[in-house]
Amino acid sequence: MKIKFIGAAQTVTGSAHLIETGNVKFLLDFGLYQGRRKHAFELNRQFDLFDPKEIDFMILSHAHIDHSGNIPTLVKKGFRGHIFTTFATRDLVRIMLEDSAHLQENDVYFINKRRIKQGKKPFEPLYTVEDARASFTHFVGVNYHHKFQIGENIAFTFYDAGHILGSAITLIEINEKGKKILIGFTGDLGRPNRPILRDPEKIPDVDIIISESTYGDRLHDKHEDVLNKFAELIKKAIKRKSKIIIPAFSVGRTQELVYDLHKLFDAGLAPRIPVYVDSPLAVNATEIFRLHPECFDAETSDFIFRDEDPFGFNRLTYIRDKEASKALNKKSGPMIIISASGMCEGGRIVHHLANNIENPQNIIMIVGYSAEHTLCRKITDGEKQVNILGEPFQVNAEVIIFNSFSGHADRDELLAYFKRFDKSRVQKFFLVHGEPDSQEAFKKSLENIGFRNIEIPKRGYRFDF
Repeated sequence: MKIKFIGAAQTVTGSAHLIETGNVKFLLDFGLYQGRRKHAFELNRQFDLFDPKEIDFMILSHAHIDHSGNIPTLVKKGFRGHIFTTFATRDLVRIMLEDSAHLQENDVYFINKRRIKQGKKPFEPLYTVEDARASFTHFVGVNYHHKFQIGENIAFTFYDAGHILGSAITLIEINEKGKKILIGFTGDLGRPNRPILRDPEKIPDVDIIISESTYGDRLHDKHEDVLNKFAELIKKAIKRKSKIIIPAFSVGRTQELVYDLHKLFDAGLAPRIPVYVDSPLAVNATEIFRLHPECFDAETSDFIFRDEDPFGFNRLTYIRDKEASKALNKKSGPMIIISASGMCEGGRIVHHLANNIENPQNIIMIVGYSAEHTLCRKITDGEKQVNILGEPFQVNAEVIIFNSFSGHADRDELLAYFKRFDKSRVQKFFLVHGEPDSQEAFKKSLENIGFRNIEIPKRGYRFDF
């Protein structure tokens, strides 16, 4: 048996890991790499570490684009197997891949206008809407806690990861030459005591762990403290007549923000101001959230039972139409605009930033992790000038960072999850989906609680059992 690390190796994007056993090859995730445009353009097209035609099936942990976003390319290159995932992820990933394809086509369209003027050969999009739709027939929904057998020697079971709707920690059972090996793959591990979703579930003890490490060197603020901070920010925006611009992932982060605003306004902790969710994908994703109450925690289930809608309230407007999105630029604050993408690498948030980032009365509220070299990361790091749509803009707006809204477990939450494992059984502990500094710090923390044989693989690294 072999594991080869294709993506999210010493970085947080492009999650993809290849497992080979006997005559079977399968993938854990196949996400889109996000970062410097030129590097991402090349890496997402690169298939130097495996042949898609040889992959028998895939297990998909959740719908976020850095875990699912390159599946249409995989299918276009010859993959013909099933993609096993939870039912909620199956529903979410369809709208996300189609939205991603639209962005691919639009980005290349604008780039090619410039290239053609320069006499250069036009680019082709990574994949098209037609390619995305062709991948939909490969998805197979599987319930949590249902042991799914694939042939005689491989089985898997999904457990709730508590990260986004439908996210799963996967327990993989491989029988080879009379020996059973159990592998645990976290995907992205969520946080306990968070709104909407259930807490991450403990899987049985395993021989091998493949874990994310995004916040392996950091702690999040308590959510209750952040809600109070959010309320104070709204009051500040009212005084200054500010626009609060929030880059947020369309799936997970947007719904959590809306839910928290609902609670803030209902409790009278902050005066009501207009809230706009400006993302067609977020609108569609919110409808899918409403279809999957089986993923909700007790508090949200009780909320719905009382005939309340956690994703809609007075003075909230969901925007699909492009002209309605543009009209927000002419409106005066105070208001909140929640828009995608979370890393500000595409979508309507880019236009909202271009129209509002140079106004010192406005506020940019960062509510999640951003990968290196992305526009959101540059704003988070305090750069005074950033390029947006190819033009330089001064960052005059106030930038406020709310790490507590992250859907990723922080260092102590990760450690609390893994403390419950039989450490003497774990033969190998691989850290993926993290930047090197975070991974090295988390490795030391794991060693301090008794784990050994911890590795931080680079892209292309292969481990033979």
